[in-house]
Amino acid sequence: MRLSCLLLFARVRGYLLSGALLIMAGSLFAASGIYTFTLNSIDGKPAPLAEYKGKVILVVNVASQCGFTPQYSALESTYEKYKDRGFVILGFPANNFGSQEPGTNEEIKTFCTRKYSVTFPMYAKISVKGADQAPLYAYLTKDTGSGISGDIKWNFTKFLVDRNGNVVQRFESAVTPDSKEVVSAIEKQLKQ
Repeated sequence: MRLSCLLLFARVRGYLLSGALLIMAGSLFAASGIYTFTLNSIDGKPAPLAEYKGKVILVVNVASQCGFTPQYSALESTYEKYKDRGFVILGFPANNFGSQEPGTNEEIKTFCTRKYSVTFPMYAKISVKGADQAPLYAYLTKDTGSGISGDIKWNFTKFLVDRNGNVVQRFESAVTPDSKEVVSAIEKQLKQ
């Protein structure tokens, strides 16, 4: 419905939308869950989120030079603890806050693997807010009336996604991945 309104508005205003813009708008408005999105892996290859259908997912915007960067250790240990039960963590490096992720994808990958032994999937650096916000994060932060919407406030904001691709909970930066709150929420979703 929203896409139809956008197209009607474009025609009335006399604008021609490019195919890429239409696809992006369609993805944003038609997304019924995160599985409709494809982003590049940290190695630059397309990595569809549909690969994780049926898994419980923790989506995290990460940064290498942040006060919360040590959460990589807790993220990795949480991933190791639950990965065999259908759980995955997806890391999305972003440089939106205090320029705390200035490196290239290669530098970020090296940092994460050498310093924190990260084995969970990492994606290429994206923007999680602002005019260049990645469509995935536009979807995650849109107002759905669920109480989990709103702009990303800082690095290491976490979104818990159920096995159907629906965002069910949000944890702000200070809530660590191994906190009772996050672990309980993960275990609840894994039982469903």
